Amino acid sequence: MRNLLPLLFTAFLAALFTACGGGQNNSATGNLKEAPGNVYYGGVFKVNETEYFQTLYPLNIGEVVGHRIANQIYEGLVRLNQADLSIEPALATRWTIDPSATVYTFNIRKGVKFQDNACFANDKGREMTIQDVKYCLDRLCAHDVNNKGYDFVRGRIAGADAYYENSRKGSLPQGGVQGIQVLNDSTLQITLEKPFSSFLYVLAMQFGYIYPKEAVEKYGTEMRQNAVGTGPFYLKTLRENETVVLLRNPNYWGKDKNGNQLPYLDGVKVMFIKDEMTWLREFRDGKFDLKYRLPLEVADEVVDAAGNLKGEYAKFTYQTTPSLTIQYYGFLNTGKIFGNKKLRQAFCYAIDRQKLVDYTLKGAAVPAFYGIVPPAFTKYNSKELRGYDFNPEKAHQLLAEAGYPNGKGLPEVTLQINSGGKRNEQVAEVLQKMLQENLNVPVKIVQMPWPQHLETVESGKVDFWRFAWIADYPDPENFLALLSSRTLPNDPTEKTYLNTTRYRNPEFDRLFEEGLRTTDETKRNELYLKADQVALDDAAILPLYYDKDQRLLQPYVRNLPQNAMEYRILREVYFEPEK
Repeated sequence: MRNLLPLLFTAFLAALFTACGGGQNNSATGNLKEAPGNVYYGGVFKVNETEYFQTLYPLNIGEVVGHRIANQIYEGLVRLNQADLSIEPALATRWTIDPSATVYTFNIRKGVKFQDNACFANDKGREMTIQDVKYCLDRLCAHDVNNKGYDFVRGRIAGADAYYENSRKGSLPQGGVQGIQVLNDSTLQITLEKPFSSFLYVLAMQFGYIYPKEAVEKYGTEMRQNAVGTGPFYLKTLRENETVVLLRNPNYWGKDKNGNQLPYLDGVKVMFIKDEMTWLREFRDGKFDLKYRLPLEVADEVVDAAGNLKGEYAKFTYQTTPSLTIQYYGFLNTGKIFGNKKLRQAFCYAIDRQKLVDYTLKGAAVPAFYGIVPPAFTKYNSKELRGYDFNPEKAHQLLAEAGYPNGKGLPEVTLQINSGGKRNEQVAEVLQKMLQENLNVPVKIVQMPWPQHLETVESGKVDFWRFAWIADYPDPENFLALLSSRTLPNDPTEKTYLNTTRYRNPEFDRLFEEGLRTTDETKRNELYLKADQVALDDAAILPLYYDKDQRLLQPYVRNLPQNAMEYRILREVYFEPEK
């Protein structure tokens, strides 16, 4: 018989989470238990997302909402440090890299258990083994329509491409991927085809999460909403488009520096309120513990130009930082409309980015006068790049050279955007007006839910669309990879996860690939800058702005540092009793 006390505790928490709103501030900190080191156990972290997630299946996660939830459930060999985004141990206790920078040897953590789940005998999670790590990394290299991670290891892990092609034909080589080898019950070795400076970052991504074979066998594609990992929280409740509830994993291996078992929180509740103003109002009333980004229409009522909170918001904690994010509009470079480079360039010159940032975004962004790589990288000198200023005269000239003088003869242009707290609609309407006024080009706006938007973009079924890229890891390469032809399928109708614009330029590819092989960071960034400039000259995308992240925290929230990727791990977050 299963232990009754955990069941009663779980039932109590589930009842608490389903209550409307989650209570006021005082209830969040009313039943906390102090532990050594002046930390406290208890409380439910309540957060909102304006879009529902697409999937929680690690190999298929391609959007930030799914990642922020799955990041609490799953772990990989390594993870990012939440404060400075450096690599730190997770399921691997340590690793070494040989002098050739191609052989990585990992020591696997002992005593880690998978979360209790119905996929196991008696619903009890078993101990994770090195074979689980091998199994998951082999699957990362396999052909599967739901595997978005392969592009990150294609041509990099030795034997990955052969394994992928064999799996496409339905024949998996015995022993798995040649470059992923189990040396003993605690040591795994991964061999690369050539040096790749971002490899540890790739392993820290969602595609490197470790999960049990039993979950794959029981749930199959339904792992989308049946997540089983080793992380600090386990999935308790999932109500489509309404709520996701995570509970504290009582068998989690992690401990803090004082020997306290992590996590401190009893659980996490994620809601999906689409309206930014509603989210802000409910945060202000204590029903959420974090408000990410400020609604544009009231931003100057919340915080002044010096970064000081105003009025009733002064009691909260305010955090802001330049973000490793670019907001852009994508062109289908192989399409009948935007296969025309001069037309793409005309669109790029017709946009007044400074006006967009100053008046629509209320200063919460940086105009994208540079390339696809955000200027938040301190060692990547974006200011060397020649981007697109606002030049309607040149835009008109290029439009005529493209064959459409004053917009005449141009096929109807449709801009496809996804819903998302009104910001996407507000920006799209401003851009629609600018293109009409500055190019005499009418643009129709079509809005879609995120899953359908993503599906049509990745399948090459839309010519002009809204997109953003938040860094998977802090390296310029992660942004430039969006324009590399190395990940493009031979079949133009086949889906592509990274290079959705289907941009192809041999000079860009040459510079990018040389950068990947270069171990010296300064020389590597010089090559990346040159590649960035090639793509800029081609107007591969229409850069709009680079985000500045803003967020509010309730005053009792501790250990949730902000970073440039809005990368969140809640394992060490705790609530401090209000004084």
